[in-house]
Amino acid sequence: MVTGLPLVLLRSEGVALLALAAILYGRYGRSWWLFVALLPAPDLGLLGNLWSRRAGAVAHDLTHTYLPPVALGAVGVLTSSGLAVALALVWFAHLGMDRALGLGLQYPDGSGCTRLGLQYPDGSGCTHLRASRRASNHPRPGGARWNA
Repeated sequence: MVTGLPLVLLRSEGVALLALAAILYGRYGRSWWLFVALLPAPDLGLLGNLWSRRAGAVAHDLTHTYLPPVALGAVGVLTSSGLAVALALVWFAHLGMDRALGLGLQYPDGSGCTRLGLQYPDGSGCTHLRASRRASNHPRPGGARWNA
């Protein structure tokens, strides 16, 4: 789990992305109703949970990485499509909002654990990730070993 200054920086980056996306969206002159209506749209990836938790994690990650909105925004700029740029900015705003709230990409094991150590509301935790690293004596990032 990320704690301390790295967590503050990650969440601050989310706030910055959300603010920048909203400012740029405002400059493009699109309807704020469209912004508000589409802001939760990337969470449609959570519908993968209807299939399985693993499918939900994969679908969530595909809609919560920066690559799709970057591609959409680039296509919008290259083709002068204001709508595509606006949709990309809404998508970036959603990602920034999620990161500011401490949400991130999920592990593909379907546990609901994110890179920030958060979990599903049902209480399933991320302790199994730490426990499996301890059991294998796998080093943590930075080379330090887990405490026994």
